[in-house]
Amino acid sequence: MADIGQQARPAGSELGLRVASSLVLAAFALFATYMGGWLFAALWILAALAIFVEWIMMTRYEPGWVAAGLAYAAVIAIVPPLVREDPRLGIAAILWMFAVVWFTDIAAYFTGRALGGPKLCPAVSPKKTWSGFLGGLAAAIIAGAGVAMIASRFGWQPPVSLPVVVLVSGVASVLSQIGDLGESALKRRFGAKDSGRLIPGHGGVMDRLDGFWAVAALMGVALAGAHGVRGG
Repeated sequence: MADIGQQARPAGSELGLRVASSLVLAAFALFATYMGGWLFAALWILAALAIFVEWIMMTRYEPGWVAAGLAYAAVIAIVPPLVREDPRLGIAAILWMFAVVWFTDIAAYFTGRALGGPKLCPAVSPKKTWSGFLGGLAAAIIAGAGVAMIASRFGWQPPVSLPVVVLVSGVASVLSQIGDLGESALKRRFGAKDSGRLIPGHGGVMDRLDGFWAVAALMGVALAGAHGVRGG
């Protein structure tokens, strides 16, 4: 989620902040996922509220953008709790979502820095490379399949076969990176470096959850489709 102006920060200090805040956030997210119930729902409601506030402040309260921000935040508020409570998905599906997004982000960052090469979308995010994109994609496929295989050993029955998990993990990784680019484009549209300042090393909550939002949207579509099939 590197964007305009980050070159001014010391690289080592920036990376240290990113790692520290990421570990704290990941630990709390995993704990809330394990507990489920009201704590898990509250986590995503608070995240959605923070995202909506960041969105409307960044877009300067323009009515059309406010409505879009409300819809954007609603995905974060609604989908993860629905996935967590779904008897066919549950905690394993949330862990899969985390794994795909986190490994995409981590692998894309380090692969891109190590290999460099052609830029992925220089007009939107000048530091992202195709090598980072492919590194993130490969890591997400491995991580997504790994979560499914480990969870199945603990009694979880995946709603789809392992090859489908591999395919969907790849699609989710691509969407996660598109979500990241989409937020970067929005920030450039309104001249913002970060969506906010709440998370050290990352900026705002939306900066941290842009990729997860895209995967949550995918899961929301899948849940709606499954519900429609059962209802029919």
